[in-house]
Amino acid sequence: MSDALRPITPVAATASAGEDDWRATALRFRGQRQVLIASNIANADTPHFKARDMSFSAALDEAARARPATPIATTSPQHLTPTLAAPRSTVEFAQFTRPAQDSLDGNTVDIEQEQASFAQNAILHQLAIASLDDEVKEFRQASAAPAR
Repeated sequence: MSDALRPITPVAATASAGEDDWRATALRFRGQRQVLIASNIANADTPHFKARDMSFSAALDEAARARPATPIATTSPQHLTPTLAAPRSTVEFAQFTRPAQDSLDGNTVDIEQEQASFAQNAILHQLAIASLDDEVKEFRQASAAPAR
């Protein structure tokens, strides 16, 4: 599955709202995916357990296209209309994985693959945290800069 952490441009996003939301969404999905992979690893010896994973890029793309389920009332024509809804749970994007080799007990967890996915996702989770941290530092520097 493709797990590249990349910016996506939300549909109909304004310049100030939405363009940086992908960082928070990516961080949320990375954390939820880590839980999903950890569940697979924890159940590696459970008979008939079916391993699940998600397509991270598909989840981010879906979150970018999401629209609010109900319109939000505005009290002024100058209010901005929201363009994005809260991302859905990773469980909604989870799909059963196909094992490389069948097991006698019906368990589909490939422990080596799960450990590799866990490590890769952990690294990309740290990258997402660093990206958000850099943005926070930029805001702090901008707000601390003396006015001219």
